[in-house]
Amino acid sequence: MNTFSTSAIILRRIDFGDYDLILTFFTLDRGKISVIAKSAKKSKKRFAGILELFSVLQTVCSRGKGLPVLQEASLEQPFIKIRSDIRKTAYASYWAELLNEWTEEDENQEELYYLFQYVLQELDIGNIPEATLSILFQMRFMALSGFYPNLTHCGICGIETEKMKKNSVSFDLARGELVCEKCVSEISSHRINISKGTIKQLLWVGNGDLKKSGRVRFSSQTLKEGLAFSEAFVPYHLGKTPRSLAFLRQIRK
Repeated sequence: MNTFSTSAIILRRIDFGDYDLILTFFTLDRGKISVIAKSAKKSKKRFAGILELFSVLQTVCSRGKGLPVLQEASLEQPFIKIRSDIRKTAYASYWAELLNEWTEEDENQEELYYLFQYVLQELDIGNIPEATLSILFQMRFMALSGFYPNLTHCGICGIETEKMKKNSVSFDLARGELVCEKCVSEISSHRINISKGTIKQLLWVGNGDLKKSGRVRFSSQTLKEGLAFSEAFVPYHLGKTPRSLAFLRQIRK
């Protein structure tokens, strides 16, 4: 039987039978994996109180037939403040669902792992606004997942964003590109408007140093536009609206 050890963040947990749990981990070494924790619900020693959503664990699993079996787990970061705050939980659940829906099993995603761990850590600490962290996560998630939007120039004529006359620029969700005022008649109805100032800050948080990007102070307009943009573009290319996003929007109201 093959045994492996890895750091892991719990994305999802499902009851299986009377005593077992099926857990979806996002791991440092293997990307997303699903494992079974046998007798986890009745164990008072091995897993008591540590198999909670968003927790960071050091795990030991064994592979045989069927799902890998979680043999050992030790808690590294509990992120208790996230689970005790419904707003923080809503944001973390949305990020977790994006990772669960978009990533493939057993595909190494080391940068995504560190990104997810970072935003969870900052969300738990509470010094950076939740909305800022969500914009940062989604912009970098798009880049690492290979569907980063074109925010630097018109996707049709090529004019640079800074040279566009209007401050409010149209973004075509289907094309994944900005479109200038001269070319806007050529695109579909699936579009949103976004200001040049917001575009500039989105590019910074999407490509700059991760920790420095987290400290960027957004204006209320940039937060509003940044959330509207990312929460429209990401689900559009995912092919569905995550259930957790609908819940998050309700909480924000």
